[in-house]
Amino acid sequence: MINFLLAALLFIFCGAAGCTTTRDIFVDTQRSHTAQRLTDVEAAIIPLEAAGGNEARRRTGEITAARQLIASAEREAHADADFSAQLTAWSGRLAILEGRYSEAVRLHRHSIAASPGNLPAVILSVRLEGDPARRLELIDRELAIIGQRGAGIGELNIERGNALLELNRFSESAGAFDAAFALGINNVYRESYENNRHRAWELRNTSGVSTGTLNLLVRDSISWSDCLALANNETRLFRFITGGRNISVTELFNRLVDRAFIPFTQNIALNEWPSARPRADEAVTRAGAAWLVWHLYAESRADRGMLSRYSARFATGANPRSPIADVPPLSPFLDSIIGCVETEFMSLPDGRNFRPEQFMRGAELLAILRRIDD
Repeated sequence: MINFLLAALLFIFCGAAGCTTTRDIFVDTQRSHTAQRLTDVEAAIIPLEAAGGNEARRRTGEITAARQLIASAEREAHADADFSAQLTAWSGRLAILEGRYSEAVRLHRHSIAASPGNLPAVILSVRLEGDPARRLELIDRELAIIGQRGAGIGELNIERGNALLELNRFSESAGAFDAAFALGINNVYRESYENNRHRAWELRNTSGVSTGTLNLLVRDSISWSDCLALANNETRLFRFITGGRNISVTELFNRLVDRAFIPFTQNIALNEWPSARPRADEAVTRAGAAWLVWHLYAESRADRGMLSRYSARFATGANPRSPIADVPPLSPFLDSIIGCVETEFMSLPDGRNFRPEQFMRGAELLAILRRIDD
């Protein structure tokens, strides 16, 4: 009804002599509306796909909202076969996230039949393939078809980067993500897949590491035990503890705790250590990693004065202050965090805050430890 009234009003204003122009304006308005509908659906589903199946299924509210968005758009889709086909493909991609694979296959068939080669359906066919090697073949075939400047090359390179990441071909994965981002792809892809790109870049120089090490590197968080196994396998930083002998991770952990290389707490708001010892299975935060890194760096330089260098400057006198917004000036972590930032072992993600409570990634930690070990 709204579209009919819009067409009538345009006809009245333009007059009978301008009816061709009126029709063109009406068609352009319709196309703009359907394009916006598809953009809205894309913006709702891409972050869920980037999160992955298990995490996406926990976001029940977002999945429900995306499903309602598709249902609303489908009520307008009957007059446009391509619009309807793309919506069907997006519905199939959402069905994968819901765990309804048979429904996703059915929707893929319907989408391809209605509009062969539409991009959401092409990517749906890729996502329906469980084997990353086979998925990569499908993507490369599609990229060869559309050429270097065809529509969809950015989206397909995102899929290519994901497949290569699963295959542990990290350097190629980083290149695929960079190619996608360089094409000016919709910001929702950049925001959703920036972490995957960052992970690929972190891991690109890990050729030759053991399978056990690689399994630790690809994790979004690691425990103290994981951290020590990683450092012990890939660096010589613990020789001052081990003397070159093989000792268990448990013994190494206890010795490092006793010598204050591992803090009793990772809560930077506490000014005094708790009495309970830390656990080896506790996930390492950025604060905890900074503490270990800075203490290992001071050990490698044979300079224990580094451990109080910054607190002597910032945390004394009547007005203690901290140059980092989210690190209290009287925190025992002040020296370690400022030291890691100043030496560029670690960064301030937003230029002001350290985000000490965030978990440390294995690949990021190994890169820092290797710099100290050089």
